[in-house]
Parts: sequence; structure tokens; C-alpha cells
Amino acid sequence: LSLQASPSARSFQLDYEHNCFRKDGAPFRYISGSIHYARVPRPAWRDRLLKMYMSGLSTVQVYIPWNYHETLPGVYDFSGNRDVEAFLDLTAELGLLVILRPGPYICAEWEMGGLPAWLLWKPDINLRTSNPAFLAAVDSWLHILLPKIKPRLYQQGGNIISVQVENEYGSYYACDYGYLRHLLGSFRTLLGSEVLLFTTDSTQAEELRCGTLQGLYATVDFGPESNVTEAFGAQRRVEPKGPLVNSEYYTGWLDYWGEAHATTSAAWVARGLEDMLQLGASVNMQVSPFLQLTSLPWPGADYKNQYKAVTTSYDYDAPLSEAGDPTKKLFAIRKIIGKFQPLPVGPMPPATPKYAYGRVALQKVSAFPKGCTAPAWHCSTAQHPSPSLQYADLLDVLDVLCPSGPIQSQFPLTFEALKQVHGFMVYHTQLPWDVLDPATLGAPPHSICDRGYVMLQKEYQGTLERDGQTTLRVRGRAGDSLDVLLENMGRISFGANTSDFKGLLGNLSLNSRPLSNWLIYPLAIDTAVQQGWPHTALPESSSGGRVGPAFYTGTFETPGIAWDTFVKFPGWSKGVLWINGFNLGRYWTCRGPQQTLFVPGSVLHVGYTNNITVLELEGAPPTPLLLFLDQPLYNRTLGCSTMATE
Repeated sequence: LSLQASPSARSFQLDYEHNCFRKDGAPFRYISGSIHYARVPRPAWRDRLLKMYMSGLSTVQVYIPWNYHETLPGVYDFSGNRDVEAFLDLTAELGLLVILRPGPYICAEWEMGGLPAWLLWKPDINLRTSNPAFLAAVDSWLHILLPKIKPRLYQQGGNIISVQVENEYGSYYACDYGYLRHLLGSFRTLLGSEVLLFTTDSTQAEELRCGTLQGLYATVDFGPESNVTEAFGAQRRVEPKGPLVNSEYYTGWLDYWGEAHATTSAAWVARGLEDMLQLGASVNMQVSPFLQLTSLPWPGADYKNQYKAVTTSYDYDAPLSEAGDPTKKLFAIRKIIGKFQPLPVGPMPPATPKYAYGRVALQKVSAFPKGCTAPAWHCSTAQHPSPSLQYADLLDVLDVLCPSGPIQSQFPLTFEALKQVHGFMVYHTQLPWDVLDPATLGAPPHSICDRGYVMLQKEYQGTLERDGQTTLRVRGRAGDSLDVLLENMGRISFGANTSDFKGLLGNLSLNSRPLSNWLIYPLAIDTAVQQGWPHTALPESSSGGRVGPAFYTGTFETPGIAWDTFVKFPGWSKGVLWINGFNLGRYWTCRGPQQTLFVPGSVLHVGYTNNITVLELEGAPPTPLLLFLDQPLYNRTLGCSTMATE
């Protein structure tokens, strides 16, 4: 881009002669940090941004997840926590510049990399290519989003200095230059000719070949383990002139269920940052971790020889903790930044206050009597239950969780075929013959997506798992009910084709004979819980510790304050937590490493009761209780069997 003649004009441009950016005509280098508004509760936006500003950062980098805003085709949500314009206005108010990453694919360990799952309603669609169906959906979205962005561009008087097109496209198998050219044309049409557009890829030569395009400035990403000179040498091979840019400097790393909590030393991170700044490079760091506060739908997964689901917490061992607290790593980074530019005057905002609310006992949810129709939680007999009521497992409340009733099908259908985006579905059939000797209930390879909880005559038998156990031994009589609760653990966001269909992708068989005549229940658990279900609970009449999917509830009061807290699940196996109808995400105590879920104070009530709902999938402890702590537990991985009983 040529330099504007008038230095007084607002401009942000590339200077190829002097290998730098120029802002309003003057040489400029940014030191930036990533923050994800979609994973930070809106009441905490200002706190997190202010801490980033006081760290010495001039700029923040912001992803926009397409599927967070276009929840169904043509249905858009920019309200509340999804009000990206309000978030961008807040960055400007605090004096921060913005690097925007609107995708359409963003990765970010977010469900399907930000692409909406409803794209897969067309099963032959080719994502992230110049496939006409995909491009039509992308263009429709960009025509909604980018007009909101244009007035906030730096050249228009706003604070957005650059916009990334796609994300690490070189790592995707397609290598479709036609797709990148189409995006370049759309971004230019909707944002104008002056905005700086760029790409980001790893330092691998093949990825830089497939991820870059003339007209898009090529940047790289790498972590403190890389040799800085070699890494920027890779950028120089595709951009011989212009500023050196690391668009994703990894200050930590993500966690997967069943693996150790990832950590990166503060000294190592600081040393790498100093090396880059000494070269005059611009750097964006992962500073504020992703808080999975719209949890159930959004954590993604990687595919690295096998499916690897990302934990609910994305603490990332980042400079700002999951609860937004400054760490030693943040102060080490701030010290390095201070060597190269003046730091803001004033103290760093303190850590948010935490409170250990202690133990909360839970009770199993009572079933609703026959004849009580949906919405079940409004029935007077459910509000004032009698001791004769049975106690509900998940299978006993399908009328509440699937009010429209099941779909009949000869063979199993996927989530996408039934337009179910997130969560759970129940597949129900009957044993077609007597199975007096144990028989093998099995699924074809890679057809359980992602976990199937198997019940025979409503008795939990065990779990089938993607890339794990795919058979169980069962016995029963002809006509016995067979139910499989299928869980979507998050669609692949990186590492393979992102067309990650969910549910039963193939038919179950009994001793290699296929089962048929299925009733399929798409469950709307989030909706039911948000609307106040379950209305009440009863003490469990029999001993606790029953295995299999079931709901538990409890209440607690805050002592006049609503501070951040962390929930631990002693003796529980795997499931989902809601507080006051707010989905706080998955726990998987026996798989780890994450042992607590973060509860922001903004979710809690002061002066009246807080309602807890837990869906335990495998086995609750004999005495079901939760423990509220004032600090998290991230790094404990336990052994667990498929059927937990304690």
C-alpha cells in the first residue's frame, strides 16, 4: 500500500521500504493480546480489557465466532453477551486498538472453528472451499457482519487497524486459492480498499504456500519453543519486505480431557517476547484465556490421529487466569514491554474476589406422575409431590426434554439430519429376539460421535466412545427397551476436515445383526432448564449412587455477596452443570485434568435462592454434593471405568 500524502489523515498501512507499519504516517509497532468476548461474561469485559491495557498492550485481537451469532440460517443474535459492537466500543473507550479476526473460520478451540453446524444440514457441502453452497452462506453472513465493522475501521475514525481473512488456512487439506480470492473480494467490497487485510499461518513452508495469497499480507504464528530468527525467516520467504509479525504468540496451551494440564514457564514466554521485540516485530499474545461461559455448545475438539475434546476451562496457563486474575506471567510480560515502550501510569487492577460457599447437597429429581403433560414443571402434582412418586432418570422425563416427541426411522439419523445442533439425543429401540447369553452390542468404527450411554430396560450398561470402546456385552429378552443417549462433545475445530457429523453415524448391531426401528429424541435440555425445570426435587427414597444418566438439583444462598467461585464434584463421574439456568459446562472428574468449573459472580443471585441442576451421565456418588471453593483445581487426572459406582 502506498503512503498517504497527508500525515494528518487517519491511516494504517504497510511500509515495505522500512519494514514496518505506519499509523498516521509514523512508524508503528503493536504489542497486542487476544481476548474472546464470547467467552468472558459481559459484566467482566471492562475488567479484563483494563488489565490488558495496564499490562502495556496497545492493541487487542478479537475473534468473531460466526456460529455464536447466526444460530440458525438467517437467525442472528447480537444481544447481551453477543453484542460485539458494544464490546468493540468498549475497547475504543479504553484507548485500545483492535485487530479483528472475523473468519469465517476462526479455530479458537471453538465448536467447529466458528462455522455453524447447520452448514452440515447439506451433507455434501465442502467447508472452507469455493463450494457454491458454502460460499453462499459465507457471503450472506459477511453482508450482515462487515457493515457493522466498517464504521469502526481506523480509517473511518474507529480503532480497528487490521482485519484477518480466514485463519491458518494452510493447515487445512483443501488448499483452495479460489476460496481465498473470493474472501478477499468480499472483504474489499464490504470494508473498502484502505483497510489492511492479512493472513496467519504456521511457519511450515507447505502451510504458508496454501494459506497465503497476493493482496493479503502474510503473517506467522509460533510459541516460545521456536527459534525467533528461523520463524521470522519463514515469514520472509513469503513476505520479503514489510513488518515482522507473530499473530499468535502462544503464552500457554490448551487442555484435552484425560491429559495433563498444559503449562509454559513465565521466564520462557518473557524471553521469547523480548527476542521478538528486539527485532522490531509486532506481536499478538494469548493473554486473556477463553472462559467457556456459554459452555455446553462451544468447546471444540482437535483431531490428531484421534478425536481429542477440549476441556470446559480454557485457562491456557495464560497471563490472565480463567477468573481474570493477573499472574506472575503477566507481570513478567509487562516488565519486558516496559523495556521497549512507556507503561501506563497507575496500578494493575486487583484479582476479583472469590468465595468458598462450601458444601451443597443435591437430590435426585422426582419423576412426574402419569397424566401430567408438558410443560411438566407447571403441574400441581409435580410442585407438591407425594412420597409415592418414582424418581426420574433422564429416560423418565423425555416428554419434558423432547416435547415435540420422537422421530421414527428404520435406521439411526445424525444430529444434522434432525437439525439438532448441540447437546444430546436419545436413540430408542427394542431387542428383536431373546439374548439369553451375553451378546456383543457394537458400532462400526468412528460411528459413535462422540459418546453413547447405553441403557437396557433403563438399566445403565456402560458407555461407547469415539476412538475408544465400541462394544458392550448385553443380555435380555425380546421386546426389552434399548436406549442410547448420544453426546456431542464438540465438533472438530482443528486438525482435520471440519465436517464433523454427530450422533450415531452407523447402525448398532447385536452379534453383527443390525438393529432397526428406532425412535429418536432430540433433547432440548438447555431450554428446559432455562425455563425453570425441574421445579422441585425430593429426597431419594433408596440409597444413592445409582448409575446412569439422571438429573440432580439443589439450592444455596449467598451470604450477601455474589463473588466468583469454583465448583468441585467429589465422587461424580461426568456430566453438565447449570446454576440459575446458566450452563457452566461439562465436568469429567475421573478423566480430568480439570476438576472444577468456574462460576462468575454475575451468574449468582444475592438475597434469594440459587438453583443448581446437574445432569450426571454415568454415576453419582452415594451422597451427592458439590463443593464450592475459592480457587480452581486444573491438574489432576484420575483413572475411571466406563461405569462409575462411587
